[in-house]
Amino acid sequence: MEYKIQKLYDQVNQAIIRCRGIYSMWAKNNNVSYNRMLVLYTIREFGFCTQKQICDSYLLPRQTVNHVISEMKKDGILVADPEKSTGKEKALVLTPEGERYSEKLLYSLSRMEERAAKRLGEDKIRRMTELFMEYDQILEEALEETDDEE
Repeated sequence: MEYKIQKLYDQVNQAIIRCRGIYSMWAKNNNVSYNRMLVLYTIREFGFCTQKQICDSYLLPRQTVNHVISEMKKDGILVADPEKSTGKEKALVLTPEGERYSEKLLYSLSRMEERAAKRLGEDKIRRMTELFMEYDQILEEALEETDDEE
């Protein structure tokens, strides 16, 4: 690979890892695990979630997600919703206590994201999102390809 291109990939990877690290620091500062935050984030986005949805969205191991979900159920934050469930996949929703917990917690996260968005601007965020979604898809396709082409 050409040196200049490799250098760009190094910078992209560092930025991605640092961004994830910032979310991890936020989670730690708010006494919540990063993975629990992802479950709450997903429920906020879709209104409910399944274990498979979390695993697929964030490429997390099923065992990790199962552990987080079990803890959240034990804490009275999550319950299975038979009406939203399909087949073996149980849909998970927040309990009333979980809704209060999530709203308070994610409000703080939203404020951090809003401050960053204000500085970056809506247009740049839109372009960044489109590019990252495209890059993610292409990178996943490249992972599936063999190295026989070299």
